Amino acid sequence: MKKINLMILLLLMVTKLQANAQQQQLPPLVSVSGVGEVRVQPTEVVVNLGVETREKTLDAARTETDKKAAAIINYLKKQGVDAKDIQTSYVTLQPIHTGGEYGRTTPDFYLAQKNMTVTIKKLNSFDKILSGIYEVGANHVHGVNFQVTDLEKFKAEARKKAVVDAKQKAVALTSELGAKVGRVYAIDEGGSSGGPRPMYKTAMMEQSAAYDAAGGPSIAGGEVVVMANVDVSFIIE
Repeated sequence: MKKINLMILLLLMVTKLQANAQQQQLPPLVSVSGVGEVRVQPTEVVVNLGVETREKTLDAARTETDKKAAAIINYLKKQGVDAKDIQTSYVTLQPIHTGGEYGRTTPDFYLAQKNMTVTIKKLNSFDKILSGIYEVGANHVHGVNFQVTDLEKFKAEARKKAVVDAKQKAVALTSELGAKVGRVYAIDEGGSSGGPRPMYKTAMMEQSAAYDAAGGPSIAGGEVVVMANVDVSFIIE
C-alpha cells in the first residue's frame, strides 16, 4: 500500500514539474478576444398559438378543442403554410375544481388545451394569417420568433469577422509597444448565437378588427443578429 502511494506521489510531482516547465517555455504572447456580428432581415416567423376550451363534460371539451384545432390547420394550409410547418406541441385535458362544497368530487368544468407551432415563410402574409387564426378558433398566441432560414451561413460570416476583429486588436496593442504580431499560438471559439429583435408597433392582435383599423402591418420583423466570439493568442515578435 505504501509503495502504491509513493508511486502516485512521484507521478503527481513529475506532472507538476512538466506543467511548470511548459509554462516557463511559453513564448511572449498577446491574447485578445474578437467579436463578429452580422445583421440580416428575417426570412420566416415562428408562431406559438393555442386553443383553449372549457366545457361541462370531458368529451365536449375535447371535441370542441379538436374542432377548433382542425379549423386552424385547414385555414393555415389555405393560406399557403406547408403541412410540415404546422406541429402540435402541447395537449392537455383536465378537470377543474374552483372550490365550493368540501369533499366535492365533481369538477366545475373540464379544460382542454392544444398548442401548435407554426412556421410562416411568407412574411408579407403574417398579419393576415395572425388575424385569421383568431377568427377560426385560436384564443392564445404565446410567442412570435423571427428567424432566418440559412443561419449557419451567417454564423460563418460572423466568425470570420470575429477573427479579423481579434487580429486588429492584437496589432493595435503590440504596435503601441513597438512590437509586431506573429503567428497564431492558440485560438478558441466562444458561443455563436442568432436571436430575433422584433419591433412591435402595437400589442399582439386579439381580433381581426384590430388589423382592419390599423390600415396596415402591425408587427415589424426587425433584424436577426448573429454573433460570434473568439479568443486568440498571438506570438509577439
